Amino acid sequence: MLDADGLTIISPMQVGVEHRAKVAIEAREGRRDNLFVILDTPGGVVEVVERIVRVLRHHYAEVKFIVPDRAMSAGTVLAMSGDDILMDYHSCLGPIDPQLVRDDHLVPALSYLTQYQNLIEKSRTEELSTAELILLQKLDLAELHQFELARDLSIDLLKRWLTNYKFKDWEITETRQIPVTEQMKQDRASRIAHQLNDQARWLTHGRGIDMRTLQEELGIKIDDFGRQPELKKAVWDYFWFLKDHMVQTGTQSFVHTVLFF
Repeated sequence: MLDADGLTIISPMQVGVEHRAKVAIEAREGRRDNLFVILDTPGGVVEVVERIVRVLRHHYAEVKFIVPDRAMSAGTVLAMSGDDILMDYHSCLGPIDPQLVRDDHLVPALSYLTQYQNLIEKSRTEELSTAELILLQKLDLAELHQFELARDLSIDLLKRWLTNYKFKDWEITETRQIPVTEQMKQDRASRIAHQLNDQARWLTHGRGIDMRTLQEELGIKIDDFGRQPELKKAVWDYFWFLKDHMVQTGTQSFVHTVLFF
């Protein structure tokens, strides 16, 4: 059905999953030139995503992502590294709000940065309440800087990968039918990256952005695998089998190829 190697990643993007992806890919002999990745993730650490993409691109000339359910936050950044993205009406990506480990759990960086900016702006125009002043004093400036760096890295990676992979075959504009320059690709990638990073637009870290919104409002080309009945059935049968297996075994992170799980 798909003339390509396959890799499944159902996992938060946390440290360790990049190593398992590397071992899973290297376990395969006689690799094809192209790879399909079935991806399901709530997001996580963008540095982990960067290392996963490095593994995939070291071994494959073409990488396509199938998102049956969700690829949120850092998972959206990962999906945007593909030459193509396949979704259906139920699938969603999310705002590229990176997460960092804080007190042994992941926290969304933009929420902290937004709250900090709100408090700073309020301090310039009116008096802060005692509670707000205490909150502002508790914010760690070094940690806030790390949040800013994570945000900037997410935007930078998404811009670079869209330009190099998703837009690589974009040669003529659809409306004006004019040649597409490298600068045009970079400008479009930059617009998409900043739109996906706009917390005021999406409101919450966990907001799902459906295929139609991505296509019509952000101008991202996405293939609808739901229009291919045989592929749709194969993807969802396989996906639900793995999800059920993970529930039964209490597994939180699953990486799978024909020779690795």
